[in-house]
Amino acid sequence: MIEEVTLADDVVLRPVTEQDAEALVAACVRNREHLKRWEPRRAEEYYTLPGQAERLKSLLDQQARGQAVAWAMADGEQIMGRMTLNNIVRGPWLSADLGYWMDYGYTGRGLATRAVLEVLRMADQELGLHRIAAGTLVDNVASQSVLRKTGFEQYGTPPRYLEIDGRWQDHHLFQRILNDRPAF
Repeated sequence: MIEEVTLADDVVLRPVTEQDAEALVAACVRNREHLKRWEPRRAEEYYTLPGQAERLKSLLDQQARGQAVAWAMADGEQIMGRMTLNNIVRGPWLSADLGYWMDYGYTGRGLATRAVLEVLRMADQELGLHRIAAGTLVDNVASQSVLRKTGFEQYGTPPRYLEIDGRWQDHHLFQRILNDRPAF
């Protein structure tokens, strides 16, 4: 069971719900410029309630199928970040991709590091996964620092890996091996 975890006095990491759409719109609008250089270009609908409601529905459908798990980082009613395990694959792979973002007003407090550690714990203990992968733009030293502090190791730098902010950009790829339990 994916549970709520306190990250700091005022911030919790909790599973996302359909009721988070409005708070996510506010967070996305508030952080639009802050996140622009780290994300794909977004259609205007992304910054609307219907757009976020549809994204949440899709994510929760993936979660119901066991393909993803998503958490909100919340300070009261305000969402100030999100953690997502995407592309969960079972069988001999037992792997997922980690994605996350933080509100510009909450960076530098160690919250992303604590949240990643909790997601890794749940990925291991609750989801039974073996490996978590993550990627960052080559110049995203803050995210690279979070990943290194939480035990990820860099294993590659593919050129033109993802289209971010309208350009195909190089990325550093990281992984964290959670355990060596048998897959079956």
